[in-house]
Amino acid sequence: MAGDSSADRARDRFASRGMAELLAVVGRLIRRPSRGETELPIVVAIGVSGTDIHHGLLRRLRRPSRRRVPHVEIDAALFAHDHGIRPLLDAMHHQLALDAFGAEPFAFRHYPLARWLMDQRLTDVEVTERRTRITQMLRNWRRRPAADNLRGASDAETAFATAYRLVLWLVLRAVPDVLFRAALSGRLPVIGGRYRWFMRQQYLAPRQSGTFIGFAERLTTDHRTGEQPEQVRKLLVHAFLEDLRAGYARRIWSPTGWRRTAYPVLLLDNVTPGSAGHALLRLVNDVRNETGRWDPLLIVADAADGYQPVDGAGSPLRLAEAGIGLDDWRDALPEQRRLRRADAWFLALGSDPDRDDRHGHPAVPDLVPPAPPWWARRSIAAALVLVLLAGSLVWTSGRWGPGCLPHPTQGEIALRLIDGECIGYSDNAGYVFNNDPGQQALRGVQERIFRQNEEVMQVWQRSQGRRPLMTLVYLGIMTGQRTGPREVSYVSEREELEGMAVAQYERMKMSAGTDGKALVRIVIANGGKQMRHAVRTVDLLAGLARRDPTVMGVIGLVESRTTTAEALNRLHRIGLPAIAPTLSADGFHLNSGLYLQMVAPNADQARLVATYATEVLAVDEAHIYYTTGDDSPLEDDLYVSTLVSGLADILGGRSSVRPFRFGDSLADECGYQGMLFFAGRYSEFDEFLEALRQCRNDPPLHLVADDSVNRYLANHQLRASAPGNLPVTYVSKAALATCSRLIADAERDESRRQFLDLIQRDDLLGERRCVDGTSPPVGERVALAYDASRMLIGALEELANRMGIKKRTLDPRSVSPVTVFTQVLLQNAQQAHNGVTGPIRFDPQTGEPREKRLSLMYVPSVPQVDQEPQEIFFCGRAQPDDPPGCHRAPPVPASAPPT
Repeated sequence: MAGDSSADRARDRFASRGMAELLAVVGRLIRRPSRGETELPIVVAIGVSGTDIHHGLLRRLRRPSRRRVPHVEIDAALFAHDHGIRPLLDAMHHQLALDAFGAEPFAFRHYPLARWLMDQRLTDVEVTERRTRITQMLRNWRRRPAADNLRGASDAETAFATAYRLVLWLVLRAVPDVLFRAALSGRLPVIGGRYRWFMRQQYLAPRQSGTFIGFAERLTTDHRTGEQPEQVRKLLVHAFLEDLRAGYARRIWSPTGWRRTAYPVLLLDNVTPGSAGHALLRLVNDVRNETGRWDPLLIVADAADGYQPVDGAGSPLRLAEAGIGLDDWRDALPEQRRLRRADAWFLALGSDPDRDDRHGHPAVPDLVPPAPPWWARRSIAAALVLVLLAGSLVWTSGRWGPGCLPHPTQGEIALRLIDGECIGYSDNAGYVFNNDPGQQALRGVQERIFRQNEEVMQVWQRSQGRRPLMTLVYLGIMTGQRTGPREVSYVSEREELEGMAVAQYERMKMSAGTDGKALVRIVIANGGKQMRHAVRTVDLLAGLARRDPTVMGVIGLVESRTTTAEALNRLHRIGLPAIAPTLSADGFHLNSGLYLQMVAPNADQARLVATYATEVLAVDEAHIYYTTGDDSPLEDDLYVSTLVSGLADILGGRSSVRPFRFGDSLADECGYQGMLFFAGRYSEFDEFLEALRQCRNDPPLHLVADDSVNRYLANHQLRASAPGNLPVTYVSKAALATCSRLIADAERDESRRQFLDLIQRDDLLGERRCVDGTSPPVGERVALAYDASRMLIGALEELANRMGIKKRTLDPRSVSPVTVFTQVLLQNAQQAHNGVTGPIRFDPQTGEPREKRLSLMYVPSVPQVDQEPQEIFFCGRAQPDDPPGCHRAPPVPASAPPT
């Protein structure tokens, strides 16, 4: 049918006179006049082969063309019962919303809202809370991904429409709750049009409800039983026709209505008495009579011989008299409408006795929409938009730029272009941070989280609010690092996001009956290179926290720098707790009273390294080299400065401290018998190894590095091309989360067993982790971020349980972020958190963990990426009842370093 073959044209020439007349009438009806509108009948062909009718119409409607007449083909036999009117309307809605006709898809606004309200249940919601609950449900529905309105927007989505939606998105982002409630009231002339329409239409007497919220409650599944079913069905049909009518509105500010030059056609096959198809014809007739409103829908239906649209209807006209019958129908329509006749809109046509008369019948026109007016064409609209966009470049250049422009979306996105970096936050695929080459893994985990965000909101809505909803923010460094064309960077950020994704997935996949178990939505925020713009990002997050009461905390922060400290202080002032998976600078807790860190402070790391040097290596001295990255001042890098000073204080005169910069020689370290300690950032470790290449024949005996180097060793591309073949021992903050340790501890530790089961699933982290020797390892930051997320989740669940959430819905405003943070401390004071990375017991004064496990890991050769690092020495506990202090790690690996 899609083609226009010679056989098709032959059939056109030899069509019966009656069929040709019907096609000619349809051709007249679908052409929209340049001024005014045409009243469209309900054409019913009785006793005529529906196959012939639909074959002739569809073949002409589907002929290849840039623009086609919008049409819907439905077999009414599939909707046998007259109560199936809604499934039939759903099928019409689905087909007309497709971008399949070379013009903008219909943007349905009223019918989807009515349908959605009819699916909602309020049985378990207290009477006093129903209005609040419905308002929250409507707000969430309004923010959903606009699949109905944006689906299939390709070539048909003009530059004008795209710019309009972008502006609309920006406006909606800035509208606070008070304006949303005003929109629901329908009292503002500009916004809330769809709610105002429901209150002004006539079905179900909406004014008796007083407000739209009250009317919406009457439409829900639980309360609709008291309404007249016929009135409900008429409301649905009226809403559907209103959406079509809105698509044809000719407005000065929108060319869309002017470009619609053909009316949509509904081809309804096999209409029988008592079917949904019959009910639809009757309802359209009644709605048109009762509302007095015009609509653009042309219905062409076929029925078996003997069918009567209404009881007592007269004999139908012959098909060959369709043109004359249409003129007579138009003359009689005003009087028929005034009398509200049950068949006022029907044009009934019967079978043709002269089917073999192949001469003298009218020419069959092509059913193709006329061209739109020249000033409403896309080329003119595109040129106008280009002029407007050119004028706005000056404004956008300071705010957004290439790579920092979100797509129009209903989600939460706030971005600023600062020093060439896209700073801000996003909770959906409308913006994914970092499009640099080689960063597919970083983008992939973000996209995974955004997909889970959508699923979380769907699960939460289905739970009717019985499951608490929590929003966690990940704040890290998503841009600004120097990377090669194929270099995978941002490994630590990716791992921490993976850990949060695992915690989010764990709760999301719980049974639908697990009331009281929290659901987690994740917002990803970028603080920029070295967290230089983290304060600006926190300022944006402050607005999000004010609008969204589900925001409960921030995880991440990534690097202990003065800029990070300022951001942490700002988070404290706006009342948002922060949990850092890896920050360890001494005294960092002084910046916030709402701060916890998952790893031991640098003072503990310095004691670990010093104890290892004296008790295991038995060396008398140490050479300490430090770097800060991009020549930033040492005093700004709190991680490096406190680690260097702490280690130097413990070792005293036995140590020397020196800066290391690119190009410095380390020839003096060749053959060095003491401990050579790298106390810098991982970004300079490659240069440090390069400087040691000159010692390939006489390497230093004991090369030890801080925990930042873990980020280097987690990057297999960097390791594989590492200069030299040196062994290295480095500090690990989560050695208990290596694959070998997780597998070994799975039977006796529930937390690690559960974590291992999650990361081995094939629908979570892209590739299954820790499955066998060839599967990717799991980075230590995955477990640390997972533990941090679970502590906040557990605190909210405990609060919800005490508030009796299993018996009712939870108002997000009843729980504050500070309350959740306090609950974390209370639970931790009662019992240490059993984390994947070991037991966690916080010091209530500092927020730092006590006796948290710190390990030294040994790598026999840096470039050998297939060798998993082995734990050789540790301080702290793996289980709450483990002895305190520092110990060698049994068993000692065969390739252990010299002692």
